[in-house]
Amino acid sequence: MLSGKVAIVTGAGQGVGQGIALALANHGAKVAVQGRTLSKVENTCRLIEERGGSAVAVGGDVKSSSDLENCLEQTLQTFGGLQILVNNAQEVPLGPLNQVSDEMIQGGWDSGPLATFRMMKLCYPHLKGDGCIVNLASTAARRWDAANYGAYAAVKEAIRALTRAAASEWGGEGIRANAILPHAKSPGLEAWIEANPEESAAFIATIPMRRIGECEQDIGEFIAFLCSDAASYVSGQSIAVDGAQAYMP
Repeated sequence: MLSGKVAIVTGAGQGVGQGIALALANHGAKVAVQGRTLSKVENTCRLIEERGGSAVAVGGDVKSSSDLENCLEQTLQTFGGLQILVNNAQEVPLGPLNQVSDEMIQGGWDSGPLATFRMMKLCYPHLKGDGCIVNLASTAARRWDAANYGAYAAVKEAIRALTRAAASEWGGEGIRANAILPHAKSPGLEAWIEANPEESAAFIATIPMRRIGECEQDIGEFIAFLCSDAASYVSGQSIAVDGAQAYMP
């Protein structure tokens, strides 16, 4: 499905990013696995290679423009091109508005919409003709109770806006861009479930399918499909991959 394609996945040392990298590689893509902790991205690469895939580990912080430039350079040097960009990395500023510091929301902004913006522009020349961008957003802005999620929802909604703009401006040059809004068993979500058993139980009960998605089988596999030729006419969309919880008008 993705044979011959090259992908970058940010924040791919664990959780959702790792699941995405594994799924893309399973379908034939060569994957640049990016993340802050080199040992974690190297582990993801080992998992890919054990399955017969090709991957390169790229350490770096998405909040650093020079690290993003290095990620692209290493990808091009190793694999010779780029067709898929997945912006997954994100620091999560959670809490009541009066307790979210400037530093927390700045970290969320720099790692989320700003990093997404920078990476899309860096990769743009290489994606022209047959490129696919997938940015990870969130259904946090569609919660029935937005308390404690305002800052996080704000940075994720900015990513959705940037995604739509990229699809509108670059579609004529053969670049598609979509955002997905997933629920997945990431380490962060599992920690939240453990720390907030009553709230998390109530949250899961609002998911019609009554379960949280698997990082690779549910989220990664959907992204692999979205990056394939089978989805070649899908662009500019925000798609909830969440067991039918959110309503996306």
